[in-house]
Order: sequence, then structure tokens, then C-alpha cells
Amino acid sequence: MKRLILRALSSGTVASLATTAALAMLARVEGRRAIQPTNATSHVLHGDSAGHVRHPDIPHTMLGYVVHHASAVFWAAIYQAWRARRGAQSKSPLGDAMLLSAVAAFVDYVVVPRRLSPGWEIVLPKSAIALTYFTMAFALAATERGANRRD
Repeated sequence: MKRLILRALSSGTVASLATTAALAMLARVEGRRAIQPTNATSHVLHGDSAGHVRHPDIPHTMLGYVVHHASAVFWAAIYQAWRARRGAQSKSPLGDAMLLSAVAAFVDYVVVPRRLSPGWEIVLPKSAIALTYFTMAFALAATERGANRRD
């Protein structure tokens, strides 16, 4: 169990950092400030106006990143548990990560109430959000491959 928790924390942190970087770049491509998607995630507390905050600050940026990071670790824990349970049955970390990422996107944007979604739709088009979930999948798969090399 300790190993699973450490792997979830590690891969979740990598996924969080990678997706935050992707969101920042995609925001810039859309003519927005790089910080806006992270601020938008704080809409859980501040409402949709959070996505329109164009500068880093503690109430929006810190809360947005903490929520995003916790979410990434949550999904990484599910991914790591699933990979551990499947063991030799699955030889494709990327395939598993893609499936998990699709489930995460479905849960985030269809299952949970809008107020509990990542909030990125306030700032970014659906295509950018999809690319962010792909980034999450690649980050999870990459950390899995790295962890297997160390084991």
C-alpha cells in the first residue's frame, strides 16, 4: 500500500505539472494569459469570474492549483491501483493511461456538477481541454515506465 501511495503521489505530481504547463501554453495560443486556466479551477469557490482573473494571486491561483494537484493525484492513485491489479495482463501503460484519462474527462465534464468541474471551459475551447487530458495520459504513462525501470 505504501508503494502505491508513493507512486500515486509521484505520478500525480508529474501529471499535475505537465497538465498545468499544457494549460498555460494552450491559453497563450488562445490569446489568454497563461495563468487563467489555473485561476479558472478556483471557480469551485469563486464562480465563473475566477477564469477571468488574468494575474496570479493567492485566492485564485493557489486554490486553483491545489484543487488541480489533488485531482491529478486522485486520478493517478486510481491509475496506479488499476495497473497494480491488472499486473501482467496489461503491457500498455499508455493505453491504460488513455482509458483512465478518458474516464477522468467524462467524470469531470459529464458526471460531476459543473461547479466541481476543472473550470477550464471558462477559458479554453474543448479541443484544448482534450489536449490537456491527453497530456495527463502521457504523463501518467511516462511515470509508469520510469517507475518500472527503477523496480
